[in-house]
Amino acid sequence: MNRYQLLAADIEASIRAGVLQPGDRLPSVRQACASRQVSPSTVFQAYYLLEARGLIRARERSGYFVAHGGGMAPPEPEALSRPDSASVQVDVTERVFSVLQASLQQGTVPLGSAFPGPQWFALPKLAQALAASARQATAQRTALDDLTPGHSGLRRQIARRYLADGMPLAMDDLVITNGALEALNLCLAAVTRPGGAVVVESPCFYGALQALERLGLQAIEVPTHPRDGVDLQALEAALLQHRPQAVWLMTSFQNPLGSLMPPARKQALVELVTRLQVPLIEDDVYGELYFAPHRPLPAKAFDREGWVLHCSSFSKCLAPGWRIGWTAAGRFTQAVARQKLTTSIATNGPAQAALAQYLEGVGYDKHLRHLRHALAVQRDRMAEAIARHFPPGTRATRPEGGYFLWLELPTGCDAWALYQRALQHGISLAPGPLFSPSPAFAHCLRLNYGIAWDAATEAALAQLGRWCCDMVAGSQDAT
Repeated sequence: MNRYQLLAADIEASIRAGVLQPGDRLPSVRQACASRQVSPSTVFQAYYLLEARGLIRARERSGYFVAHGGGMAPPEPEALSRPDSASVQVDVTERVFSVLQASLQQGTVPLGSAFPGPQWFALPKLAQALAASARQATAQRTALDDLTPGHSGLRRQIARRYLADGMPLAMDDLVITNGALEALNLCLAAVTRPGGAVVVESPCFYGALQALERLGLQAIEVPTHPRDGVDLQALEAALLQHRPQAVWLMTSFQNPLGSLMPPARKQALVELVTRLQVPLIEDDVYGELYFAPHRPLPAKAFDREGWVLHCSSFSKCLAPGWRIGWTAAGRFTQAVARQKLTTSIATNGPAQAALAQYLEGVGYDKHLRHLRHALAVQRDRMAEAIARHFPPGTRATRPEGGYFLWLELPTGCDAWALYQRALQHGISLAPGPLFSPSPAFAHCLRLNYGIAWDAATEAALAQLGRWCCDMVAGSQDAT
């Protein structure tokens, strides 16, 4: 471990052991530097990491304090998933559609929603930029400027942001799309043919399964750890055995688990797909929603030969309704551009121009800092509510970014039955079986902590916990 990780581990152990109590003030940065013989940067990184884990909180001009309830969270899931190694046909669209429709009903507490709450995106300057862009646009200029691969100013701004993170990308490497989902689908279509197979995580984003189903592709599930991501040994075995046409992964804050692959494993992943020459479609839509001091580099940062098709968007972190995404598809860029040209041709021109203008200022980074902090706080609130209300044996992931928690419920709990009961009482959920092409995760849920946190949300979680307790008690009585 690095020095800041060792310092954070020592402080966390003191909090867990009760040596440091909720409300206790941590040593100042100067004091910690002197006592541990480390630099201020090391102390700040340790404190940022502990804050991301919900254990401490910063108070303006007062320092850092142990968070109330910081130690009150369900235990994390520990085991890798264990999917069947065979390739399987995908048939999930009807289930996904019904659950998504339910989450959009008026008056529903949207714990099963796939979208962050609208309260985070009231950005007047962004709206002003769109209005100005629409006024300045002409039909001819819009048609010429925004054909595939997209608005040059926006591609320049996106490339600049990657460069600031130490990841140089040329403007010509980027294709602007209608959200990340179009980017992912275009990449998938560019590197696969019907009847082939694609490796996915277990569990995985149901949008990936829908894309496979639409293109007539089979899924090969590989074990995935709820904290560290896909099992590379199992992935290599699947690649050698099945010779799939592509791999589709989320390496940072995976949906639904929230897992984050460490940098060394991302590098090893890229080396693996490069050696075996298998395209890796990387979904990085949550990459900006990190809670630690620095953004985790995507797998694309380690790509030297162009086998990674990296996809992202502004939909999760800035402008959900605008549907502006992109892909950096490496050696497959021209194939993806052709797919784009023959499907949707271009992406909304005024929206691209407005985003390019907005990104020239400092408002985006300020917005992201506020959003990340708010999501980290809400993650802790949800974890504490689960610890209070759900039955013993419940486990929940503790993601360091994004806005999803993955729950493993104890024996006796049925996620589909819970979903149906909750829906009758105005609560939407995302049951675990949505996230696999095979019968799996029947005792699991994905919950969204990025929605508005109010009395209704608190009451919904309390009610869900009571129903789970009833299910556990009922199963014990039956035996």
